[in-house]
Amino acid sequence: MKRVRINAGKVGLVFKNGDYVRVITKGTYWLWFNQHVVTYDLGKQFAAPIALEILLQDKTLEAMLKVIEVKDSEIMLQYENGIFKNVLTAGRYQFWNGFIKYDFVVVDLSKIFITENIDKALFKKAELSKFIRIFEVAAFEKAVLMVDDVYVKTLTGGTYRFWQNDKTIKVVKADLRQLQLEIAGQELLTKDKAAIRINFYTQYKVTDIERALLENKDYEKQLYIAMQLVLRAYVGTYTLDELLERKDDIATAVFEDAQKAVLKLGVTVLNTGIRDVILTGEMKDIMNQVLVAQKKAQANTITRREETASTRSLLNTAKLMEDNQMLFKLKEMEYVEKIADKIGEITVSGNGGMVSQLKEIFSVNK
Repeated sequence: MKRVRINAGKVGLVFKNGDYVRVITKGTYWLWFNQHVVTYDLGKQFAAPIALEILLQDKTLEAMLKVIEVKDSEIMLQYENGIFKNVLTAGRYQFWNGFIKYDFVVVDLSKIFITENIDKALFKKAELSKFIRIFEVAAFEKAVLMVDDVYVKTLTGGTYRFWQNDKTIKVVKADLRQLQLEIAGQELLTKDKAAIRINFYTQYKVTDIERALLENKDYEKQLYIAMQLVLRAYVGTYTLDELLERKDDIATAVFEDAQKAVLKLGVTVLNTGIRDVILTGEMKDIMNQVLVAQKKAQANTITRREETASTRSLLNTAKLMEDNQMLFKLKEMEYVEKIADKIGEITVSGNGGMVSQLKEIFSVNK
């Protein structure tokens, strides 16, 4: 015989000629030479050396073991003395009773929502995170949850986790803040067939997320087209001059019609406006010519007005001089002075009568 000792925290399975005989716990035992003992640590998971069904026929051993079975569509969270230890996937697991307090949380992976009582801090652990899908919805967003392309519910801002399985999950988000849509370089024809390009803007908000995301595909593209059509309808009813003069009125009219046109898109138009009206190269040349002609006409008008005023002034002066000989003489002297200022040299010939000759030069005989 041989002596075998089992220490505290250990357990032994006795085999005789390869067949299981019994379980032994702490203490000293005498065994036959054709028997041997396989020792196990009570603080560790038990791995059966032979078929578990054979071992469980021993009621003593069966009472000492906790057998856990995890189905194919499940996982199980293992806790030891209240502390998370591991995630068990499909299979059979055995643990020793009594030495360590084991707790298990069963998770049904066939559903998507996490309804089990699990501390959120565990979701970041590598053992568990691979079984979870995470979606983020910002505070300024809302989202629709689609499971296998079927609407389930609307989500507000937050972090959402779902179990990983063969179901398809989509979280389609929409920004609830005030947004701006730019319609840049839109080429249009006015009522008088002038080709122009318009830069137009629209400020809007998503107010009905279910309608915007579920009843419409690419609601932003549809909003862009709707604004294009409304803008085109109004521009085509105005001449170029009217368009340039009444940009604000047209923007207001477009705003009112756009509000009705986009209701089915789940958005509300807050404001619209024409940023720029850009003329094409040919139209720009024509407008420049018109502007030059207008300015020339204005200049001619001013010139004619000044000429008329000058002529009227001369006429008045002439009438005064006709009635007043002294005034006529003063005017004569004024012009003689002006002429004298421009003469650099005067040549006088003859004997003596220099004064008389000067008088004759600068005098006017009447």
